[in-house]
Amino acid sequence: MKGDRVEIVVDAGDTTRTYEVVASRAGRRVETAVRRGVVEVSEVTRGGSVVRTARFMAARVLALVEQPVPRAEAAERPLREDPHT
Repeated sequence: MKGDRVEIVVDAGDTTRTYEVVASRAGRRVETAVRRGVVEVSEVTRGGSVVRTARFMAARVLALVEQPVPRAEAAERPLREDPHT
């Protein structure tokens, strides 16, 4: 979904660097995969075509934070009342 994003924090020697991959258009999503010691974060279309990919050595990745956009149906659902109060 447009607005989905993944933040990648990487050890760059004496400091850390933060990168972001964002689903830039409607219908696109961001997927992550760890293969053979490499972390791949890709922006993918509805049809499954990869638009762009960021690759990082898995040993250097400190954090991988997925931040999905809140969906409309989740915002419309009423909160349940706590039965213990």
